[in-house]
Amino acid sequence: MQTPSYLTPEALTAFIQAALAEDVGDGDHSALSSIPAEARNRAHLLIKDAGVLAGVELARHIFTFVDADLVLDVRLQDGARVSYGDVALVVEGRARSILTAERLVLNCMQRMSGIATHTAHLISLLAGTKARLLDTRKTTPNFRLPEKWAVLIGGGVNHRYGLFDMIILKDNHVDYAGGVRQAIEASRAYLAQTGRQLPIEIETRSLAEVQQALDTGGIDRIMLDNMAPAQLREAVALVAGRFPLEASGGITEETIADVAATGVDYISVGALTHSVRSLDMSLKAF
Repeated sequence: MQTPSYLTPEALTAFIQAALAEDVGDGDHSALSSIPAEARNRAHLLIKDAGVLAGVELARHIFTFVDADLVLDVRLQDGARVSYGDVALVVEGRARSILTAERLVLNCMQRMSGIATHTAHLISLLAGTKARLLDTRKTTPNFRLPEKWAVLIGGGVNHRYGLFDMIILKDNHVDYAGGVRQAIEASRAYLAQTGRQLPIEIETRSLAEVQQALDTGGIDRIMLDNMAPAQLREAVALVAGRFPLEASGGITEETIADVAATGVDYISVGALTHSVRSLDMSLKAF
């Protein structure tokens, strides 16, 4: 997996700092009060569920940030298929440090593994088609980095990371701008004026809007929003390969295979990050 642009050392550090500030505050008083400063112990991260493991590399960063002297023995890597009883990693070092890092590591790995597992499952339903699975911006505030990362680990494709790295003209943009053509032309003028080079995607709600997008041009992708498979097939035939097509809106586990069979290039599913069940796991002393 190629490292995405958002996974910088600075971004990882900022995420971990903010998460620890929320959890630890002015000190882990449970560990400070009950565990001698010199005590050294070990713990293993026990998998109590089946799915795709994600968050191992992030856990390494968290443990190291809390205490650079903690030693990790990673038994399973990100992307591994896991089942109940597997041990993902062993951590050894200062007992207080292990306890302070424990909850953040588990919170990240459990949720990331749930996302990676659901992503991999949906991708399996796309077999035999060219469609690729995209995530969305429907992420947990301040937790987008791990959630987007987990989609990649599960085999999905990250859509734009935020509002800054791509122009997507959704229905409200189109309505406020006065129509598909007006929204596209205004965006192209904005890019020319500001000297920015950003891809433009236009959301369409009907075949008439698809035709308007084709007539206007100057875009990089067309989104087909809340269209039934029959309408998606018409759109695919109408566009005839001139632009990549993304199906979006209310796509579920039950409908994704039919959507993929229409010939679209991408399918975006917000549920990848907003409606998943976390995988159960725990960090146990031994």
